Amino acid sequence: MTTYNLLQNYWWLIMSVLGALLVFLLMVQGGQSMLIHYVKPDKRALLINSMGRKWELTYTTLVTFGGAFFASFPLFYSTSFGGAYWLWMLILFSFVIQAISYEYRSKPGNIYGSRFYDTLLLINGIVGPVLLGVAVATMFFGAEFTVTKSNILNVQSSSISQWGPKHGIEAIFYWKNLLFGVMVFFLARTLASLYFINNIDDEEVNASQRHLLLINAGVFVPLFIAVVVVILTSPGVGYDDGGNMQWVAYKYFKNFIAMWWALVILLIGVVMVLFGVGKTLMKGDYKCGIWPAGIGTVLVVMTLFWVMGYNNTAYLPSLLDVQSSLTLRNSSSSEFTLTVMSVVSILVPFVLAYIAYCWYKMDQRKLTSDELDNTDHKY
Repeated sequence: MTTYNLLQNYWWLIMSVLGALLVFLLMVQGGQSMLIHYVKPDKRALLINSMGRKWELTYTTLVTFGGAFFASFPLFYSTSFGGAYWLWMLILFSFVIQAISYEYRSKPGNIYGSRFYDTLLLINGIVGPVLLGVAVATMFFGAEFTVTKSNILNVQSSSISQWGPKHGIEAIFYWKNLLFGVMVFFLARTLASLYFINNIDDEEVNASQRHLLLINAGVFVPLFIAVVVVILTSPGVGYDDGGNMQWVAYKYFKNFIAMWWALVILLIGVVMVLFGVGKTLMKGDYKCGIWPAGIGTVLVVMTLFWVMGYNNTAYLPSLLDVQSSLTLRNSSSSEFTLTVMSVVSILVPFVLAYIAYCWYKMDQRKLTSDELDNTDHKY
């Protein structure tokens, strides 16, 4: 394996970490989708202020994920973000209204009222996880695009990649993508319940969240099993002996067998998620389920990225032209760019440590109704 290949693999590892953290932080969106269950203004305010401590982490991780993809695998960025723009515009719009809501919900002179902004948070809480799940699912199940790299020399051509006429709308209604998106939605709600139980010190909220945890986890687990079965039985795109790309039956299943360590990490992650949920439901005084479940979520999502891109696998198969499928080898930046970026990536552990420290300081005291009444920082 050449140095260039190692750099490509390294940056896919970075992308898998960022993608996994983003999925974990979607618990904010999961919490926003639960606002419909709370009528009392004081309980609703507890949830919103609890999420208000973390929503910027989700937002910045999404931006960082997109920026890192642009820098390390620009052909994916131009193909997916530029081609399936209706899908991505809906995602970005839902996150824009989230930012507006947290900024203006409790501003003096708010002419729309807090309920209007609560509705926007609810929209983001549903649309954000589902459509992000759909976007990730296209990386397993394929999308309608073609790539003609020679277009870069044609001044009359608008782009290298050409998408189907619906520009991403069709991906939302493909059942495999939608199944993946709904699964991510219920995962976000499950993590949100675990987070609220850990972060809010209120008996009524705690009791209601344990009830919601039972329902959401009860839906998420069979959906997750269904998604895993669909992925393992779906074909993927890989290289043949001649270096051409072709569809391979059970490609992702074969990747798990070839990369047995990824399968082990996947199973560890699944056990940690089930442990966090199960112990929270069985022990009324246990409130730390978010940590094993959160770490388990990160491990599971990383392994899915690994079987998606490693082992000479196309991480964005083309349904229109298999040779246009994107792999780590044909879609990355130059060796020089990846080398320079790798030097900069040394700062990533420090950034993660800073996020962990901020999280610790924000959660040092649990949120209560009394504290909410006595603070000036209210969403």
